[in-house]
This record gives sequence, structure tokens and C-alpha cells, in this order.
Amino acid sequence: MSKVLQAHLALLLVNIIYGVNYSIAKRVMPEFVEPFAFVVMRVGGALILFWIVSAVFIKEKVEKKDFPRLALLALFGVALNQLLFLKGLSITTPINASIIMISNPIVVLIIASFVLKEKISLNKITGIVFGLAGAFLMLTFNGDFAFGSETIAGDVMILVNSISWACYVVLVKPLMKKYNTFTIIKWVFLFGFFYVLPFGFSEFKEIEWSVMPAEIWYDILFVVVATTFLAYILNTYALRALSPSVVSIYIYLQPFIATLFAIYYYHNDTLDARKILSAALIIIGVFLVSNPFASKKIKD
Repeated sequence: MSKVLQAHLALLLVNIIYGVNYSIAKRVMPEFVEPFAFVVMRVGGALILFWIVSAVFIKEKVEKKDFPRLALLALFGVALNQLLFLKGLSITTPINASIIMISNPIVVLIIASFVLKEKISLNKITGIVFGLAGAFLMLTFNGDFAFGSETIAGDVMILVNSISWACYVVLVKPLMKKYNTFTIIKWVFLFGFFYVLPFGFSEFKEIEWSVMPAEIWYDILFVVVATTFLAYILNTYALRALSPSVVSIYIYLQPFIATLFAIYYYHNDTLDARKILSAALIIIGVFLVSNPFASKKIKD
């Protein structure tokens, strides 16, 4: 199996995890765990896993000149990303968050064109339009779609989170040529943990562990192990073989996956023609952005 195909499969798994995570994380917050406390749990738990794996399997040193970039990556990819996402999700709806996050590939394309000089091809623009159309069609007909004064604060946080994650995806790319995936992420999460700890420590102390149901423990475990530890590894791994634009376009699969999860798990939705059309548009968009044979450029 080629590295490119492995990268695409990794991204598919990542976005299955993220698509399910919207509902799972929402069940935990804020009834059982406040958002910032959840971030501390998520970052701290994943940090331990990253360092254990790295200590056992990866023996690699980082050059001193790269630590400032790792600290910056921690700000964008861990602190701002997770603090704003979980806090925003706790005061808006999962559907609102999904809709806002579909801005991410556009932001990535713009940032990558300036920072990495990634070329903006006609295929990429067309693919993003198809993906955007499919995701928007999927989401705007959902009954939980409700932008308004009650959700505006959370919506803005999700938008800033989307921009922050776009910065991370672009800025981490150069380091992939020098270091192992675990080497990068273990340092990013170490810096990130010290960033988020002051925000979530007081909330963390207030958690009532004794009244937490077993299913909430499973939800927390999923967020730490799957949504954080595994997803960050796979995302960063995929960036070795693919451009940031290709990695980001997969986010358009999340609304469809979230809907399939709701159909299967909650039995509160059906797979109809609109959803199938949405999925088709998203798949076409992913193919166009990742098409290696595209050669027509808009920007050199």
C-alpha cells in the first residue's frame, strides 16, 4: 500500500472520529465536566500517552532552533484549538459548530498559499466549492440549525478555533521533513498542557467524580484516546504525504459521518436522497482537491 493511500485512509479514520465526537463531547459538557476542565483532561491524558510511546519506541532529539515553532504549534493546535472548540461547543449546538468548521479548508488554502507557497489550482477551488455545497446542504436542513443571539458567543469561538487549527495544519508541515510524528506531537502537547492548565485547573478541581455515570467515563476515554491521541497522530502522519489543503478538505465528511452516527446510534434520523446527494458532492470535492493529476493553476 502506497504512503499516499495510507495517508488518505488515516484521514478517513480521523474524520470518522471527529464526526462522532461532536455528540460525544456534548454529552459530557457542561453537565458533568466544564469545558476548560475537559481540555485539561484531554490534553493531559493524551500527553501521557504520547510521551510513553515516544520513550519506548522513538529516540530522537529536537534541535533548539525548532522549539519556538513547537511552542507556536502548541498555541494554535492545542491551546486555542481545544479551549475555544470545547467552550464554544458547550454554548452552541453541534450542528452550528459543524457548519462553522466547514470554513476550515478555505482558511487552510489561503494560509498555505502564503506560508508554504502552495499553489491554488482550479481543481482545489472547485473541490472546496463542491465539498462546501455538500456539507452545507447536509447541515442546514437539520432541525438543530439555530444561529442567533443565544449561540453567537459559542459560534465565534468555533470560528476562531477553525482559523487556529488551519494555522496549525500549515505550520506543522515543514517539521514533518525533519522529525518523527511522535516527536513533534509530544512536544506540542507538553507546551500545550502548560498553556491550558491555568484556564482549566479550577474547573478540574470542581469535578464531582463520584456522581459521574459509567457512560460518561467511556465518553471521556473516547475523547482522550481517539479524538486526541489517535486523531492527532493520524492527522500529522497524513501531512507527510499530502498537502494541508488535502488534509483539510476531509473535514467536509464530518457532517455526513455525524448524521450516519445519529441514524445508527440514536435512530432519530433517516438516510434520504438529500443526504446521499450531500455525500456525493463531498466525495467529489475531496477527489478534486486531492487529484494528483491536476495541472491547471490559477496562482503560480
